[in-house]
Amino acid sequence: MSALEEAIKKARALSCWADPQDIEPLEGGITNVNLTLKDQGRKYVVRFGDDIPEHGVMRFNELAISRAAAAAGISPAVHHAEAGILVLEFEEATALSEADLHDQGTLVDVTRLVARAHREVTVLARGPIMTFWVFHVLRDYCGFLSARNSPHIQKLPQLMQEAERLEKAVGKIDLVLGHNDLLPANILRGEDRYWLVDWEYGGFNSPLFDLGGLATNCVLPDEAERLMLKTYIGREPDTRLMQSYGAMKCASLLRETMWSMVSELTSFIDFDYLTYTETNLERYRRAYERL
Repeated sequence: MSALEEAIKKARALSCWADPQDIEPLEGGITNVNLTLKDQGRKYVVRFGDDIPEHGVMRFNELAISRAAAAAGISPAVHHAEAGILVLEFEEATALSEADLHDQGTLVDVTRLVARAHREVTVLARGPIMTFWVFHVLRDYCGFLSARNSPHIQKLPQLMQEAERLEKAVGKIDLVLGHNDLLPANILRGEDRYWLVDWEYGGFNSPLFDLGGLATNCVLPDEAERLMLKTYIGREPDTRLMQSYGAMKCASLLRETMWSMVSELTSFIDFDYLTYTETNLERYRRAYERL
């Protein structure tokens, strides 16, 4: 039985259904297996995923933040949860692409959604919530890659020296509950609203990490970045903020690069992690050289 067949079998057997029908794979994930399913006239998303300690992904944390984000009206409602499985209500929406965020109106709307998430999900979250400090993540990735004799091991000393410089350049931060994985595919556009989905990397962090991640994942030009920052803070960003933001943007790119390096060794998802590593390392190098 294939992994997809096994997932479909488990999804059909969940106790939350009366008459599950039309189970289909949902494409696009690079960490989890996702399905859609209909039951009694409603459609749902079934997400499969165990804890991933090497990436700091703990499903109790994802569930708690998903519920808070749903309460804020920022993410779809949680229908059911059990070990390794999260069931969400399906919303008719389309995942954004990099090109979508190059539209000024879309960028402004998404930035406002991110700001709202930082304000509202932060105060609605209940129970233990993890912290996502990117520089701890980078040090942990370095240790993991070194212990596993990664083919990228020769790159690590220089990358960690640069990470230390970036952490100092970021300076003091505000603290919010961030999404921390703002790939355009995790932002959905519905008929009259936007949604943020996939909170598995959610945790307390600087808001600049989400903004930097949004910019780098969408390859925003300089003028779009300034618009994003102005929209978020409500004024023109000053020199100090731009310095801190630039350093955090680089850290976001380095984290995505090292995430992929680790995934090369550990993931069973059918995805070209090697090319993804090379692409993000090149993006990181360009950003770091501009600091």
